[in-house]
Amino acid sequence: MNSKITRRCLLLAGAAAVVASKAMSAITAAKPNIVVVYADDLGYGDLSCYGSTTIRTPNIDRLAAQGTRFVNAHSPSATCTPSRYALMTGEYPWRTSGTQILPGDAAALIRPGRYTLPAMLKQAGYNTGFVGKWHLGLGDGKVDWNGEIGPGPLDIGFDHGFFMPATLDRVPTVLIDGRRVANLDQNDPIAVSYGAKMGDEPTGAKHPEMLRYGADPEHSNTIVNGISRIGYMTGGKSARWNDENLSDLLLEKAVDFISAKRAAPFFLYYAVNEPHVPRAPNPRFVGKSGMGPRGDAILQLDWTVGELMRALDRLGIAKNTMVVFSSDNGPILFDGYEDRAVELAGAHRPAGPFSSGKYSILEGGTRVPMITAWPGHVRPGHVSSALVDHVDMIASLAALVGQQLPHASAVDSFDMLAPLLGQTHRGREYVVEDTKLMVTTGATVASSGSRILAIRAGDWKLIRRSVEPQQFHGNPIGTRPENQLYNLADDPGETRNLAASQPRRAAQLAAWLDRIEREGRSRP
Repeated sequence: MNSKITRRCLLLAGAAAVVASKAMSAITAAKPNIVVVYADDLGYGDLSCYGSTTIRTPNIDRLAAQGTRFVNAHSPSATCTPSRYALMTGEYPWRTSGTQILPGDAAALIRPGRYTLPAMLKQAGYNTGFVGKWHLGLGDGKVDWNGEIGPGPLDIGFDHGFFMPATLDRVPTVLIDGRRVANLDQNDPIAVSYGAKMGDEPTGAKHPEMLRYGADPEHSNTIVNGISRIGYMTGGKSARWNDENLSDLLLEKAVDFISAKRAAPFFLYYAVNEPHVPRAPNPRFVGKSGMGPRGDAILQLDWTVGELMRALDRLGIAKNTMVVFSSDNGPILFDGYEDRAVELAGAHRPAGPFSSGKYSILEGGTRVPMITAWPGHVRPGHVSSALVDHVDMIASLAALVGQQLPHASAVDSFDMLAPLLGQTHRGREYVVEDTKLMVTTGATVASSGSRILAIRAGDWKLIRRSVEPQQFHGNPIGTRPENQLYNLADDPGETRNLAASQPRRAAQLAAWLDRIEREGRSRP
């Protein structure tokens, strides 16, 4: 009797596997449009679908209801440039030098010929577009802002690009259309410096009366639109963006791309700015959150996501479009500008139940909101506990579109397509988390050479020993001169270090992390 039951179970399991295989083959053959919406400094607790009761995000909530919402998703790093590098390349950022928060005039970090997410999708027959924040460097070390700009996004797999060179708080405050600055008057050429002051444009340090809000010394250089920035620039008056209207313009460009390319599969990397500093949302959102510019910027982000989804519906392509929504790292309240984000946060917890946020190796630095949706394919209304990481995007989407990854590329990217579709709670066995210490020299803030690494495996997390406890812009970095071991199921705030009471587990995780680092790759 037992043997009959066993044979029947095996037959049923085999049949189920065949059905699942056929279903996955059908999905792969479908080649949907793909849109990745990448928010900037958005925390796990900043959305109402993740439990916030202090701010409402109905459009992102609706996206979550239509798809799968992840409660154990991670950005590859606790800062922006490294996470974006890993998303594009499938390689942990700490394996490569120079993967830190880049200045606005940095050389291209991802070089032409590199195998990347857009290059892979282009090989699969996709039209590839990018709109929004780049911050992965441009050119070969000295950009001519008045001529053709490259290498850049168009040299690593994107067919189309309309983007900011770096961040909202860095010069030059211009947008690049393809390879040239948009709306540039050649009679008013742009010059940029991240060293000595240049030109005679007013700075925040010398003219605080011109500012809409104050800033720390790092953010007190050239003033654009009443906001002082990092770095100095002159010229390019006609090309400078307007902060209040920037999100609307980027949305328009994103919709233009999907409208123009809707007849064939397309990939859009839509890197929105919210809620990164400086926060200057459109007047229609000002004062609506009750939490000042940061809260209002989150409302603007929510509206933007809603408008994008409505555009997909209007164009009749929503059912054939997979949308992935997430954030490049955890949240920050004060990040250089005195916009009252700390004062007005009240009971709001931007990192939810986790500690710290941006810049931190603690869980709030990389535990981020993440949602996938694709009608008829991604499980709707599903909450997934699968451990996933943005470094896996290239391998997962390669599996979706039937591409094989070269062995020497995307060395840390794993196929997580099944959890992305909501088919399983089984995700990664582990993730490696990363940040760099920040150092201040006079008015300049930069990443130091000190990498801080941690490994997450199941409920356990080990933070490698580094230096004495430090903070940056109010967020504890999570450093200690001894190893730290936490059980996140019991202690999501990482308040009880168990390394001394569980030395064997701590030693095993430390050795595992050492091996991953030493071997130079983690994908088989």
